[in-house]
Amino acid sequence: MNMLIYLIPIALFMGGIGLAAFLWSLKSGQYDDLQGAAWRVLADDEADSSKR
Repeated sequence: MNMLIYLIPIALFMGGIGLAAFLWSLKSGQYDDLQGAAWRVLADDEADSSKR
């Protein structure tokens, strides 16, 4: 029971860090173009075919 005095603040601190990282990723635009990466995988670029 004595360990809860340490574990609860550590868990809250780590949760706060995770929330801060998520909010930073929203603010920096990480989720703006979700479809772009999917279409880039399917696109057949001429530059990529010359590497083969």
